[in-house]
Amino acid sequence: MTLKIVSTPEAPAAIGPYAQAVRVGNILYTSGQIPLTSAGELVVGTIQEQTHQVLGNLKAVLAAEGAGFRDVIKTTVFLKDMNQFAEFNSVYAAYFGDHTPARSTVEVARLPKDVFVEIELIAAIPVETF
Repeated sequence: MTLKIVSTPEAPAAIGPYAQAVRVGNILYTSGQIPLTSAGELVVGTIQEQTHQVLGNLKAVLAAEGAGFRDVIKTTVFLKDMNQFAEFNSVYAAYFGDHTPARSTVEVARLPKDVFVEIELIAAIPVETF
């Protein structure tokens, strides 16, 4: 099976030795996204504002491979403070609608750049994009 490194200028460039995403066959694995703009600027503000940016970044990475949130199989969410779960979840739910992929959500001691949220996901690329 061939690995394809996925990169789009519509999401922030990797800030370390990793790819925005890697595709293996029809499965796309994204790296964790934090609330950086495509220009690399940190979005400060509430957990909701940061979550919108993170999901916007993931949407751009998915779109680079012809996919969208309906193609997501699994997400992993890292929160700085589980007390912000309800605020996070309201934004998350707006992006996924009635599509409910498997999800793990964990509270962590610290995230890059001291942000409130980081999300990674796995998606199945639609066959028609091959």
